Amino acid sequence: MRLAMLSDIHGNLHALEAVLADLHTYAAPDHIWVLGDLCLMGAHPSECLQCIRALPNVKVISGNTDRRLVTGTRGAARPKNAEEWASFAEWLTQRDQCHNWTVSRLSYADYEYLVSLPPELELQVPNYGWLIGYHGAPGNDEANLLPDTPDDELLDHFLDREGRFGVGGHTHIPMDREVNGWRVVNAGSVGMPKDDPRSCYAIATFENGTVQVEIRRVAYDVEAALKALEQSGNPAWEWSAQNFRRA
Repeated sequence: MRLAMLSDIHGNLHALEAVLADLHTYAAPDHIWVLGDLCLMGAHPSECLQCIRALPNVKVISGNTDRRLVTGTRGAARPKNAEEWASFAEWLTQRDQCHNWTVSRLSYADYEYLVSLPPELELQVPNYGWLIGYHGAPGNDEANLLPDTPDDELLDHFLDREGRFGVGGHTHIPMDREVNGWRVVNAGSVGMPKDDPRSCYAIATFENGTVQVEIRRVAYDVEAALKALEQSGNPAWEWSAQNFRRA
């Protein structure tokens, strides 16, 4: 059984199309999991949703930005002093402009779809066991599980879960770790990778009770994506573009 794992598309249609083309030529997955943060930031929020919904054998969950788009909530970060407040206020202004523009580009059908998304996925693989999919960590779509997260801290997120394999996104940094009986994978980011300018996704192949994980990197036309963002009408396009240029 082969599972393709995509996360953090962030409205970047150029990157999503490149990843799907690579997936089509490289592997024929039995299942596709899309692990949240689908449309905020990029030039094509609705188009990315339509592309995802058209995929065969796909299951999709909500990420923290998807949740915020449909509920209007903000993140939990709070400034601790006047200096932090100045930068936070500017960040909040830009972020809210980006949110508002993204919402204006979504149809009611898009909204209904985002509202319907579950926070987690489960799948039982014969001769292997249970897989779980989440955005940040099980039960927390804003938790950061990183390659250097201490083992005990990472395992705390899995204490009340049964399974052998967990996969998420959120950090935009791929990861493949084995900790105390758990295989913990981060699929990286399709649309806004932090560690490499190329798009990133992962493929897990289950056979005879074992699993092999491959992190795939896919080049795409970053400048075309940035040009589309500049021409999109998003008043915070320059702020959004900084996030695409971080790699």
